[in-house]
Amino acid sequence: MSSIPVTAEGKKKIQAELSELTERVPLIAKAISDAREKGDLRENAEYHAAREEMGMINARISDLKGKLSRAVVVDESLIDTSKVSFGAKIQLQDLKDKSVEDWQLVGEGEDDPLENKILTSSPMGSALVGKAIGDTVVVNAPAGEIKFKIKSIAY
Repeated sequence: MSSIPVTAEGKKKIQAELSELTERVPLIAKAISDAREKGDLRENAEYHAAREEMGMINARISDLKGKLSRAVVVDESLIDTSKVSFGAKIQLQDLKDKSVEDWQLVGEGEDDPLENKILTSSPMGSALVGKAIGDTVVVNAPAGEIKFKIKSIAY
């Protein structure tokens, strides 16, 4: 198994979700038990819904435990801050419409496109890694090539 680079914040987020889900397991087990007492399980929608929820939660718990076991918090003091790397917060200007957006390169499990957090392994993340302020970045997207200029890099 390969390691997963994460930020300290990302590792805490994974741990918090794991803790929350682990706390829900006894509640769902009780719901399954209560539903089982209501009789015929073949037609008991509450029972089947609770069992399905338990299965999904157990799968997510297993996934999160696997991520945590492989998670390696990246020491940001060892990163060359003059170039884009893991954990970088980058301000990009779209060369077509001149709009400016802020993005952050994160590890597996931390990505959230709605918060402009992208994986370093994504097409955009891969195109950004190693670039410096002022560089033009070409991203091959499904809609075609998108060109950005790096305005700033922060860690």
